[in-house]
Amino acid sequence: MRNLNNLELWFVTGSQHLYGPEALAQVAANSKEVAAELDHSTSIPAKVVFKTVGETPEAIRSICSEANNAESCIGLIIWCHTFSPAKMWIGGLSILNKPFLHLHTQFHRDLPWHTIDMDYMNLHQAAHGDREFGFMCTRMRLERKVVVGHWKDPEVHARIGAWTRAAKGWHALQGAKMCRIGDNMREVSVTEGDKVAAEARFGYTVNGYGVGDVVEFVNSQSDSDINSLCEKYVDEYNVVPSLLKGGDRHDSLREGARIELGLRAFLAEKGASGFTTTFEDLHGLRQLPGLSVQRLMSDGYGFGAEGDWKTAALVYLMKVMDGDLEGGTSFMEDYTYHLHPEGHKVLGSHMLEICPSIASAKPSLEIHPLGIGGKEDPVRLVFDVAAGPAINAVIVDLGNRFRLVVNDVDGVDPDEPLPKLPVARAVWKPQPDFKISAASWIYSGGSHHPVFSKALNGEVMEDFASISGIEFLHIDQDSTVSEVRKELRNNEVYYHANKGFSFAG
Repeated sequence: MRNLNNLELWFVTGSQHLYGPEALAQVAANSKEVAAELDHSTSIPAKVVFKTVGETPEAIRSICSEANNAESCIGLIIWCHTFSPAKMWIGGLSILNKPFLHLHTQFHRDLPWHTIDMDYMNLHQAAHGDREFGFMCTRMRLERKVVVGHWKDPEVHARIGAWTRAAKGWHALQGAKMCRIGDNMREVSVTEGDKVAAEARFGYTVNGYGVGDVVEFVNSQSDSDINSLCEKYVDEYNVVPSLLKGGDRHDSLREGARIELGLRAFLAEKGASGFTTTFEDLHGLRQLPGLSVQRLMSDGYGFGAEGDWKTAALVYLMKVMDGDLEGGTSFMEDYTYHLHPEGHKVLGSHMLEICPSIASAKPSLEIHPLGIGGKEDPVRLVFDVAAGPAINAVIVDLGNRFRLVVNDVDGVDPDEPLPKLPVARAVWKPQPDFKISAASWIYSGGSHHPVFSKALNGEVMEDFASISGIEFLHIDQDSTVSEVRKELRNNEVYYHANKGFSFAG
């Protein structure tokens, strides 16, 4: 996977020569102070670097060109400290291929009521300059996030932080590689999609590999490496006695370790950030990969079951975006329902592949039969997911565009223990309620393979949709089916007029 350390947001301030060198020096000094404050904020997960005061069209175009070619730069924060005639920005914004955020702030929080004069007014007129800049961005039909408030306000930091996570995720997708091991589950529609359109829109590639390509790596793993990994399992998980050394199923644990080591080596050689498997393409593997997939996801790899490469890419994206946040992110599936009149709930799970980053406690490493795939019993991590707020997200290919659907959910504890369900599982109540949520999700074309995150929220996902230029639908506490359907119909007209039906971008 790509190295995502040392990423930067470039802070660029708008002004003009009209005010003279003394005023411009003060603008630069103030801008450095604002950038330093944002850089020290624990809410913003990237380094904020003051770069320049844009005073001429040439200077602005130059900094935008430099940003385009800087691998460390994930986006720009732009603020017009004074009045900055926006025609100066046309050339730079026309060539800028990095996302940008418009910060509408003012250096001084309070007006100096008793001493304010025209010198102060001329120097501190972001109210003037930012509206001029905002008009030009709107006139040019440029996607950006506008954050309003004083630059020391924690809410401003949080909103910049959400966008920063989205920008970081967008940066990570550029050139990312998804390995589709085998094909998708036969006759399934939602795991299909236009890989060319996905690369054109999101920047990642999807290429297929035969299971035999992976089996070669699996079979080449040494006994010593397998022994070491099995010892690591014992340290990290509650391993059932039958899988321990000397237990009657220990060989199955060793096979799970062999598959993990082989998969890791395969993905490392390909430079991949995500992958898919399917239980219908297992030739040469003794088990359906379960434990290995769970652990690879925990390390930041994207994954989609049954060949679902769009979800693999989304898991990887959301893993990058959740970064240092608590809670975790995982591949998920809406599996079955609890439809009691006193409270409707969803039980989310999958055959094996749920990431332990969302586990409420130390997982149990177990072995159980699997009724599909026709292979040996696979090892897997079994755990529950803690209660608390979360989201489910999915990207669907509609043929002429991609749509990101997000549903806010409230994770809850199971009503009773689940002693006979030997998989990782989560229980949640969708917002605003089960009936509206499920109907809205189905009308939107949302698949049964969401990405479940206890770390991210709808704002981060909406910011990513804006950066990537795709449709966004948020099902939350205020949603109604009629309003969702109206929004979907309006979006159909908008995207037809804006993009046409010929390309899934």
